[in-house]
Amino acid sequence: MYTAKTLFLLALCLALGFCALGEAAPPPAQALIERAVVTYAAYGEVDAESVEALTALDPELGSKWAAIMDIWQTPVEVNEALPDDLPRDDSLCLVVLGFQLNPDGTMRDELIQRLTVALKSAEKYPNAFVICTGGGTAPDAPGATEAGRMAQWLVENGLDASRVLTEDRSLTTAQNAIYSFRILAEQAPQVTQLAIISSDYHIFTGTLLFKAQAILTGSDISVVSNAAWQAPSGTLSTMFQAGALIELSGDEDTAFDIYYETYDIHELPSREAAKQ
Repeated sequence: MYTAKTLFLLALCLALGFCALGEAAPPPAQALIERAVVTYAAYGEVDAESVEALTALDPELGSKWAAIMDIWQTPVEVNEALPDDLPRDDSLCLVVLGFQLNPDGTMRDELIQRLTVALKSAEKYPNAFVICTGGGTAPDAPGATEAGRMAQWLVENGLDASRVLTEDRSLTTAQNAIYSFRILAEQAPQVTQLAIISSDYHIFTGTLLFKAQAILTGSDISVVSNAAWQAPSGTLSTMFQAGALIELSGDEDTAFDIYYETYDIHELPSREAAKQ
């Protein structure tokens, strides 16, 4: 069930071909991307007309978004532990997705549980990098970041600090992907495969966004597996995933319109904070 505001966004997409609530419509290609992803989120069917129109307008971009739509339709098996057949060298990186900190900057239990899975995964693959992702989400501790606390916990629990990378700017899962790819390109260019570590309900979204970012940036890095903490509750809607894909495409304003209507896990950052 979607709220009136989300349905209004959808109506704009279908009737006008764009998904912005501001004064100006996005460029034609952006309008087609947003129409395609919001239509799929609402109805579970690919808007082939929008994808074809995007391809006619910009063949390279159309090909990329056709591939992303294919990924979105493909189920992801969620694993409690990493499989045995991943690379044993430093071409593998474990991506640990963050979770909002307590107001005082300490980690919530859900984040600690994700880190427990990450530590076991890192012990299984002792040559892999581990990248901790997440920015400052503690209102009473502005110097604390999810990634910083995560990295500290992993090192205190035995992980070699030389294996740990920190991405401490992101405030959304889309930004986790954007900034992590930049860090890997700069600090660990040998990485070619990723395994996503998170809560079970978050694995599909994380996989989708990291695969989408690889496509959009032309990266050779692939997402090959995952390991998850089995959370007692938590959901991420398909419409939330649409918002995240729209954020990857560059339209933060529309993404946050959708986020604020569909996110039910924890408090979202302000638009201003997310853009810093």
